[in-house]
Amino acid sequence: MRKLLLVCSSLAVMFMYVGVSFAADATTVNGYVSDSKCGAKGANAKAAECTKKCIKGGASMVVVTDGDQKVLTVSNPDVLTGHEGHHVAVTGEVSGDSIHVDTVKML
Repeated sequence: MRKLLLVCSSLAVMFMYVGVSFAADATTVNGYVSDSKCGAKGANAKAAECTKKCIKGGASMVVVTDGDQKVLTVSNPDVLTGHEGHHVAVTGEVSGDSIHVDTVKML
C-alpha cells in the first residue's frame, strides 16, 4: 500500500511540473492588431479600416505592443480575424519577432 501511495504521489508531482513548464511558455501581450504595411503607425483605433484594407491587399497581420511599440508578426492570423484595429490582450508563444496566438481578449 505504501508503494502505491509513493508511486501516485510521484506521478502527481511529475504532472504538476509538466503543467507548470507548459504554462510558463505562454506570454500575454497588450497592443493593437495592425498590418505589416503600416506597423506602429496603424496601432490605434482610428486605423481599423485601413488595417482591414491592407490585410485584404496581402499585408501580414501584426500585433504592435503597448509601451515599446514592438511589431510582432502573427503566425496564425485566423485567430485574430475580426479584431483588425482593436486594442487586445493576446496570449501565446513569442519567438523572436513573431507570436503564435492562443487566445485573444478585447481591452
